[in-house]
Amino acid sequence: QVSLEESGGGLVQPGGSLRLSCAASGRFFSINTMGWYRQVPGKDHDLVAKISTGGTTTYKESVKGRFIISIARDNTNGTVYLQMHNLKPEDTAVYFCNTVLPAPDGYWGKGTLVTVSS
Repeated sequence: QVSLEESGGGLVQPGGSLRLSCAASGRFFSINTMGWYRQVPGKDHDLVAKISTGGTTTYKESVKGRFIISIARDNTNGTVYLQMHNLKPEDTAVYFCNTVLPAPDGYWGKGTLVTVSS
């Protein structure tokens, strides 16, 4: 199992930027793809960006051109980043990082709250 700890959230005005970080430790060599998810009250986790071992990135349509996912990793540990620009009120959510491939096994970190508001 991979342990996950997200940080970097906060309150930002529309149009602002934030950089989220996720410290991941554990069986990192077994993880092919990591991603950032977000969750709003009453909804499931929604995948917004993912990055594969080979560096291929994929984004949810609504964040394309505004969010950038990156990763620094070795076989045991890694840090997953999400650089967010031109933030919009609809980006307000709790952001989590987790595996994408393999699929999450039910374990989630505490997440980090991003609030976009004037």
